[in-house]
Amino acid sequence: MRPILLIPFALFALSACSKNNDTDTTSGSNNDSAAVDTATSDYKQSMRDFVIGISKYAKAAHAGFIVVPQNGIELVTKNGESTGTPDTAYLNAIDANGQEDLYYGYNDDDVATPAATINYLNPLLKISKNAGNTILVTDYCATHSKMTDSYTKNNAQGYISFAADSRGLEDIPTFPSPIYAENTTAVTSIGQAKNFLYLIDPASGYNSKTAFINAVKATNYDLLITDLYFDGSTFTAAELAELKKKANGGSRLVISYMSIGEAEDYRYYWQTSWTKTKPGWLDAENPDWPGNYKVKYWYSDWQKIIYGNDSSYTKKILNAGFDGVYLDIIDAFEYYEK
Repeated sequence: MRPILLIPFALFALSACSKNNDTDTTSGSNNDSAAVDTATSDYKQSMRDFVIGISKYAKAAHAGFIVVPQNGIELVTKNGESTGTPDTAYLNAIDANGQEDLYYGYNDDDVATPAATINYLNPLLKISKNAGNTILVTDYCATHSKMTDSYTKNNAQGYISFAADSRGLEDIPTFPSPIYAENTTAVTSIGQAKNFLYLIDPASGYNSKTAFINAVKATNYDLLITDLYFDGSTFTAAELAELKKKANGGSRLVISYMSIGEAEDYRYYWQTSWTKTKPGWLDAENPDWPGNYKVKYWYSDWQKIIYGNDSSYTKKILNAGFDGVYLDIIDAFEYYEK
């Protein structure tokens, strides 16, 4: 989840791509040979390789594990354009694409996204959909008529959507009631989902983990995207089992948010010394989100934090019993291309 997005890089055909000449002096390598500790000239491919590596690792540990990158939809083709050749290795590694602000929220919350942006994103999203992947759209709008319009337009495209009434994603919207496309299905694969709830900051909206779990259990969403942690405490297998119960007797999938294009100083892996002596992969702080830092995501030491070993973030998500992972800041390649 991020604030108002910048106009897509490719939309204005900004083709200059500068190499990053910083190098990392640390040793060690990731299980995926694509991870390197030197400059890269293809930032899109480096992100594709990163996602593919996470997918291979997670699916080897848990068959059927769901991998969903959010934004950065340009990665679905080899050249990043809707007219380009689909990148089948990437498309086969993922199960869905998340897309923010498709119809509402691009320039400001509760404001319709410009037609030019919609027309830019939709052909790319359709490439993934046509490859068999689910499309999960999060629009940011609170006016009821706009929320209804968001659900209607996304459904017409064959997308599953969530109209979030707060960009903080800390509450369960009270509108619509009942929820859009409510059903009693026992959902066991993402392709069966008809709706979803994106709630990744539950500690801001609920005063206890129990209160949050009970609030979710009272809903009939088919899919929940939430955080591995609630106020610093990971969800247990028993707690996840409760979260997976729909109020009407059906079951839902629960997948965990994980940022891979930025490091967050409130995560378990953060070392306070990094603010004074940065590791080679740690870059500038995001001015829109204090405490979030750009990362040279192709570096092996950052990738080892994310996946490939028993102390990695992905392993913690697997161990907790989540059904999948929702990967954020996929569009970090835009930062380095510019």
